[in-house]
Amino acid sequence: MDRRTFTGLLSVGAISASTAPIFAENTTSNPIDIPDMIMGSEDAPITIIEYASFTCPHCANFHKNVFPSLRKNYIDSGKVKFIYREVYFDGPGLWAALLARCGGDKKYFGISDLLYSKQREWTKGDGGAAIAQNLYKIGRIAGLQQKDMETCLQNKDVATAMVARFQETTKADNISSTPTLVLNGKNIGNMSYTELAALIDEAMS
Repeated sequence: MDRRTFTGLLSVGAISASTAPIFAENTTSNPIDIPDMIMGSEDAPITIIEYASFTCPHCANFHKNVFPSLRKNYIDSGKVKFIYREVYFDGPGLWAALLARCGGDKKYFGISDLLYSKQREWTKGDGGAAIAQNLYKIGRIAGLQQKDMETCLQNKDVATAMVARFQETTKADNISSTPTLVLNGKNIGNMSYTELAALIDEAMS
């Protein structure tokens, strides 16, 4: 099973301003809610959660070869409620998630598609500043404004809250690698579309 494996969760310090220059100091005393990104019907009989990282090549492969059929045959038809949860192996993966969320619910999955399809391009760069510029290019393709993107990527409080949420959910679902799927509460790992479709059909029967 081709998945990117991690042995421990990122600490907040791993994405602090000292190691990621694009983050500016921005503090608030209010807790920040980090919502799940959801596609499909709330009333669907099947719920699938995908844990994935925007810098994970195997996740990009899943979104190229498996997800389109999953969406067409199960999500868009109302059979599956799909929840996407970000995993952060590194700073760039977190920055990409900040960019995807910058467009709000309506643009999130479109930006996600761009991040995966252009993964080899935007992850190349000499340091965080170069990768940030690559991400801005992705954002402009999606119609985001430069000022808005800079604000999103420099929001340390949101980044810290996202890491905390990531740590909470991955621990709860026993996630150790990406991509990992959770079908109606059961961790089923990663698999081909044929295997996944069989499990969905079985759960619906």
